[in-house]
Amino acid sequence: MTHAAALPGQPRGGVLSGPATARAVNVLAPNASAMTLDGTNTWIVSEPGSDVAVVIDPGPLDEGHLQNVMDTAEQAGKRVALTLLTHGHADHAEGAGRFAELTRTKVRALDPALRLGDEGLAAGDVVALDGLELRVVTTPGHTSDSLCFHVPADRAVLTGDTILGRGTTMVAHPDGRLGDYLDSLRRLRSLTVDDGVHTVLPGHGPVLEDAQGAVEFYLAHRAHRLAQVETAVENGHRTAAEVVAHVYADVDRSLWPAAELSVRAQLEYLREHGLIQEPGLG
Repeated sequence: MTHAAALPGQPRGGVLSGPATARAVNVLAPNASAMTLDGTNTWIVSEPGSDVAVVIDPGPLDEGHLQNVMDTAEQAGKRVALTLLTHGHADHAEGAGRFAELTRTKVRALDPALRLGDEGLAAGDVVALDGLELRVVTTPGHTSDSLCFHVPADRAVLTGDTILGRGTTMVAHPDGRLGDYLDSLRRLRSLTVDDGVHTVLPGHGPVLEDAQGAVEFYLAHRAHRLAQVETAVENGHRTAAEVVAHVYADVDRSLWPAAELSVRAQLEYLREHGLIQEPGLG
């Protein structure tokens, strides 16, 4: 993950842990780092008045955190009935197997390797549980298996790592692809325009109350970085490492490995679109 450049329209976050909407409560995992920001957001989602809940992204394999998630649901009078994953990165999914064991639930995900049970997730699916409705939105780009969950009744979307509550996310090349990611951002923008989504419930960082502003900011940031990478290549910075050192000079060096993955994705995108040539062909 990288910090965003100083572009206009950057949204400001609100709630970090605890209730965020009428249906969503965040339990923050104790795995804060430069890559995970304050830690992984584990979401408990339930229809008001229901005694069952869905948990999205149990997070790392941390017994204390997994128990905290179950206790939080229990204290609210809820029983965890299903576990969902936004994608397979360990800070979101490593604890899923153990959490499923503790709660005796199935795990549904886009990637069959992450599922426990015979039911997965796909574009257009609706997860319904005692009045709760979660609409599955496929949003590849950060990873190939990235999903978001639209909660129409809250006018909210759970975004995993596709949109963060602070800074911007990486495109995890080669699994993640920039063209896919840009398409996914546009898909999320349509939710804000056509479906009235105004709240982002991210996988890391605080809740965002301006979903459209967040998406527009991400699109502007990606266009800005892409232009910087293209210019860097034109100025003779040919390798991904050279481009990172030039373009991300103002970013904490601990984030450079993640930045290099994003740069590799950007270079691939520029080559595929004929905007730069392969090294040695110019």
